[in-house]
Amino acid sequence: MADRSPEASVTGSPEGLSSGEATRRRILGDAHVDRAKAATTGFDAPFQDLITASAWERVWSRPAWTTRERSIVTIALLAALGHEEELAMHVRATRNTGASADDICETLMHVAIYGGVPAANTAFRVAKRTLAEMDAEGREGRQP
Repeated sequence: MADRSPEASVTGSPEGLSSGEATRRRILGDAHVDRAKAATTGFDAPFQDLITASAWERVWSRPAWTTRERSIVTIALLAALGHEEELAMHVRATRNTGASADDICETLMHVAIYGGVPAANTAFRVAKRTLAEMDAEGREGRQP
């Protein structure tokens, strides 16, 4: 049977996971990553490793695009695909990526044309709610 312990790595490269985790923390914030790690069990540890090594180490760390650009594209894809929970998480992450509320609005306008008005309508609702929560929490500016 496969080792499903949280210590088992999909890539076998603790260095890669550490770098991926650093990127994940920079974008999503320590609190989010700490919650995700605390909730990780032997069952989903390989999945968490996959996310950290693949998305955060290999994709988000690539130099061709800025963090802001990746953030905007990620928001567009999540909106078009209807992934509301992940969309809210990435709207919240804009406080660390340099993407503004205006960027989010323009992105969702683009989604309306290329991903469909219903998807954009839902995404606008999610983004408005998330931005309002951020304002209420006093997180209008970027986190250090």
